[in-house]
Amino acid sequence: MAYFRDSFALTIEESLVSLESDPLAFVLWAFPWNSSALRALGPEPWQTKLLEDIRDGLPLGMAIRQATGSGHGVGKSACVSWLILWAMSTIPDTKGVVTANTENQLRTKTWAELGKWYNLFIAKDLFRLTPTALLPANRDLERTWRIDQIPWSERNTEAFQGLHNQGKRILLIFDEASAIPDIIFDVSEGALTDADTEIIWAIFGNITRGTGRFRACFDESQTFWRTRCVDSREVSFTNKAQIAQWIAHYGIDSDFVKIRVLGQPPAQGEMEFFNAREVDEAMQREVEPFGALALGVDVARFGTNFSVIFPRRGRDARSISRQRFQGISTVDLAQKISEASRDLRADGILIDGGGVGGGVVDQVRHMQLHCFDVQFGGKPSKFSEHDTQGEAYANKRAEMYGSLRAWMRSGALPNEPEIRQQLLSITYTFNPKDEIILTSKEVMMREGKPSPDDIDALATTFAFPIEPKPVRFGGYPVQEPSQSEYHPYEFLSKNDYNPMELS
Repeated sequence: MAYFRDSFALTIEESLVSLESDPLAFVLWAFPWNSSALRALGPEPWQTKLLEDIRDGLPLGMAIRQATGSGHGVGKSACVSWLILWAMSTIPDTKGVVTANTENQLRTKTWAELGKWYNLFIAKDLFRLTPTALLPANRDLERTWRIDQIPWSERNTEAFQGLHNQGKRILLIFDEASAIPDIIFDVSEGALTDADTEIIWAIFGNITRGTGRFRACFDESQTFWRTRCVDSREVSFTNKAQIAQWIAHYGIDSDFVKIRVLGQPPAQGEMEFFNAREVDEAMQREVEPFGALALGVDVARFGTNFSVIFPRRGRDARSISRQRFQGISTVDLAQKISEASRDLRADGILIDGGGVGGGVVDQVRHMQLHCFDVQFGGKPSKFSEHDTQGEAYANKRAEMYGSLRAWMRSGALPNEPEIRQQLLSITYTFNPKDEIILTSKEVMMREGKPSPDDIDALATTFAFPIEPKPVRFGGYPVQEPSQSEYHPYEFLSKNDYNPMELS
C-alpha cells in the first residue's frame, strides 16, 4: 500500500491490506461500534450474510453478483456505503460506479449516507469524498483510483459501458434498482468481460415492478445472481408498530406489504397497468369463441417495430393467430388487412390511424371496406363493454387498455412469453385531473422495454362496439362499403330530380 502518503498511517495501511478479501472484518474494524455515534454492536444479520457471501466468493474467475430486495428501513444504504469504502480502501487503483433510480435519490440518500460513514471511517484521512466521487487523498492517483456516483441516462451510457479495470478491482452498485432501465443493466454487462479482475456487482431496492432486469434476478430459473429478500420485521431498528399497522390494513399477502415490508416481488408492480396473476390466468383459461370478430391493427412507426393484425372474437383472443409484419408498406399492409377480413369474415376492422397509420386507413377505405380510424391520442369515448370500475382516462389509448384489462379477467390470451412481457411492461401515471395516462411506446423503448406492438393491436379491438354482421345465404356476412364524404347534390338522385326542368 505504498500509494498512501502519510507515514503516520502505516498501521492503518497494514490493516487495510489484510482486509482486502474480507468486507465483514473490514466493517467491524473500520467504524466505532457501540459508540454514541452508532449505538450498535455491528451489522444486522442480513448485512452480515451479504458481506460473508462476497468474502467467500473472492477471488473468483467470474463476477460476484448480489441482488437484495428489501422492505423499508432495513439499512441497505448503510450496506452500500460499507461496500464502497471497503472496495476503495483495501486495493489501490480500484474503479467503481454507483447509480440509483433517480439523481435525487443518488445525491440526497445514497451519497449522503456514504458521507455519514465516511466521517466515521477510521482511515478517512487517506481519502477525499466530493459531491460526486470518492478519491484518494493523493491527487496524483485519482485518475486510476476512484469510485464515482453517476446518474444513469438511456442516451448516455458510456460511463457504464467503459467500466474496465483489467487485473484489479471493479465495483458496480445500483441503488433502488427496480426503476433503473434494462438498457443500463445491459451495457453494464460489458464490465464483466475483464479477465483476472475482481468484479463485484451489487444491486439493492424494493422490488416495485413485475418486470425488468432487477425483478428477473429473483426468478427461480436464473443462475447468475445470489439473491435475498430482507423482511423489515426482522431488522432491529425498524418501526414495528407501523409495520403491524400496514399488515392489518392491507393484508400480509397484499402487494403493498410484499414490496414495503417483506422485500418480495409483487403480483402487480407499482404503476404497472396489468396484474401478473391475471395475465397468467388469461393465458391458461379456455373459453368458447362467440360474438363479433374484430380485427385490431397496429401500424409500425419504426423499422424495428412490427405491424400487427390481431383478431379477437368476444372473449377469445387466442384461437385465431395474429399476423406480424416488419418493414411492410402501407399499401401491402392494407392488402393483408383486406385478405384477413375476407378469410376470417371479420365483423369490424379497427386501425391505429395515428402517424403512418392514416395511410393504411385510406388504403383500406379505397378498397371499399369500412374501418374505424382509431386515434390513440384522441378523447376517450366513455364506451366499454366491460366494467372498468369507474376509472377516468386521459386519452383513447388509456381507455382501450382499461377495457382490455377488464376483459382479461374473463378472456383468453395467447400463452406466449412475448405477450406476457409486453403486457407487464406497460406502466402508467396520473395527469393533474387524476386521469390514467400510459407511458408512451417511445419512452418504453428508450428504457429498453419491448415495444408493445401486439398489445396495441389487441387493445384497438376495444376502441368501438362491434356487432355481428347480418349473414347472407351460405354463411357469408354482408360486407359494408366504406363511408364516403358528404356530397352536396346527393339528394338530387334520391328524388329523381331532372335538372333540365330548370330551363
